[in-house]
Amino acid sequence: MRALEIAAAGMSAQQTRVEVISNNLANMNTTGYNARRAEFADLHYQQVARPGTISAADGSTLPTGIQLGLGVRPAAVSVMLSQGALSATGGDLDLAIEGDGYLEVTLPSGVAAYTRDGALKLTGDGQLVTSEGYPVVPDITIPRDTRSISINADGEVYGYFVDEVEPQLLGQFTLAGFTNPKGLEALGSNLFAETTASGPPAITTPGQEGLGVLRQGYLEESSVDPVKQVTDLIAAQRGYELNSKVITAADQMLGAMVQIR
Repeated sequence: MRALEIAAAGMSAQQTRVEVISNNLANMNTTGYNARRAEFADLHYQQVARPGTISAADGSTLPTGIQLGLGVRPAAVSVMLSQGALSATGGDLDLAIEGDGYLEVTLPSGVAAYTRDGALKLTGDGQLVTSEGYPVVPDITIPRDTRSISINADGEVYGYFVDEVEPQLLGQFTLAGFTNPKGLEALGSNLFAETTASGPPAITTPGQEGLGVLRQGYLEESSVDPVKQVTDLIAAQRGYELNSKVITAADQMLGAMVQIR
């Protein structure tokens, strides 16, 4: 009775789908978050009669054959890359990336990581860091006597001082672009790591080589569409219930077989 194992695989697949959807809904307010989508593939097939097999003495062949599927398996959880809406915050250190690209940060281990969360903060030494305290690359330090700062679309950071009319250039942000951004490894805390699938980063100034520009005073909202996620959740729930009904039917069939006198 293969139906038991096939239906169990179907229930497991729908459970995976529900877990991905629940994570999307949990992160509907996470800065720069992109929704994920569970993707599936059918399992191997038992070839009872292969298509094209000779079935008679006159040389006629089976047009379709008999191929019995053995269920479903998760194939990938793909990131749906899309630009989230830009929300105005008015914060001098809030940056949104309008277009492609990631800010580079340095983890405590010294390894580079990448993020689209531009809610930056200052340390006691005036260094620009993420909300988790990871310094931004390249290193930018804001002097203590800076009255205000301005960041243009190209990532140039200018500081305004009390006794000076003209602003001073304090540094410039860069962005990292990847050939396959979907291949980045999610680390949590809005961070991603380079992988073989993503390819090495191409570091350049904002607005160059197809990368986006920076918008000061804005943050990128999550790209999760709650209505679509709830619709997908209902579909996954129905799929789970249907597979459970298959198990019930298979169990009843086995019971009928055992009771045969």
